[in-house]
Amino acid sequence: MATQSLLYSTFFLLVVAIVVASSRQIIKTLPGFDGDLPFKLETGYVGVGELDDVQLFYYFIESERSPGDDPLVLWLTGGPGCSAFSGLVYEIGPLSFDYENSKPYLPNLTLNPYSWTKVANIIFLDAPVGTGFSYAKTWQGYSNMDDILSAAETYSFLRKWLIAHPKFVANPLYISGDSYSGIIVPIVVQHISDDIDAGNEPRMNLKGYTLGNPATYLNKDINSRVWFAYLNALISQDIYESAKRNCKGEYVDVDPSNGLCIADLQNIKVCIGKLFTANIYEPQCSYVSPAEPNKKFKWDRSSSSFFMKEEEEEEDSINFLFLSTDHNETAEPPRPWCRNYNCLYSYSWANDIDVQRALGIRGEQ
Repeated sequence: MATQSLLYSTFFLLVVAIVVASSRQIIKTLPGFDGDLPFKLETGYVGVGELDDVQLFYYFIESERSPGDDPLVLWLTGGPGCSAFSGLVYEIGPLSFDYENSKPYLPNLTLNPYSWTKVANIIFLDAPVGTGFSYAKTWQGYSNMDDILSAAETYSFLRKWLIAHPKFVANPLYISGDSYSGIIVPIVVQHISDDIDAGNEPRMNLKGYTLGNPATYLNKDINSRVWFAYLNALISQDIYESAKRNCKGEYVDVDPSNGLCIADLQNIKVCIGKLFTANIYEPQCSYVSPAEPNKKFKWDRSSSSFFMKEEEEEEDSINFLFLSTDHNETAEPPRPWCRNYNCLYSYSWANDIDVQRALGIRGEQ
């Protein structure tokens, strides 16, 4: 019986390796980048779930230093539902958009000199299903998705990926991400830890996990913003002490009959309501969505990149935080630079048919 189990396990690992290997490819050039890529980029799909119904898409970039020795990092972008491509071009990957030399619907790519791939092998994963280029073969693959299932599918992906890439099994492994992945990453790590304790193969060399600006428990996350605002002199000591006393440290689930607390929270909102919560040193700007065809967008070449909805111009904190050196009161103040406007580059780039062909995209995106 033990022999049969061993044979089945070996057969399973072999089949997984063959299937994953057949769906991956090495990308040497990309639309928008001049010349050959100076690093090794692999893209592909790994099937997870019942009958591999869910197909998770990934970008894998080998370390530019020593792939055989450097850590292996699985990167999960937050959201939930933000493509791993955003992590690759806006955060820690080797590519970024060349904003100065790009046009709205013809973006160019350039190298990021601070990429983590200088010292690590990184898998950027489009998860959960429906994110980026990941898809399901049936509607059932999209239904009933929650954090627990998403983490389980991510773990299954990693296990199958390592089976197909055995030379990275011994590398130090880190599970990483930001924002909403603060919920997912610890669950994935627990799956890996349990698997190690059970002696399952492949035996992952788990060293830890890293999180940036992570979501944890929503109420506690939001409650901490009042303390953060006080520490950064965004609200006065009097306002902070009053809110602390009247709200008793609870700024989310507030008793509607507690008028003193509600008044304190209103004062706090006046002080920080126009700040961009992800980075208090940047302006808060209108969110844009290319999926809204009836909205008008404007391109301003006076800033490095600028898309916005004309209908929502007044919502931008243009008179609150803007990049200006012109003190001419009669001149119209310049538009603020807004990080989220740059996201439209990734939308136009990823939706280009030549880009999808280059990446080996398939399925129902």
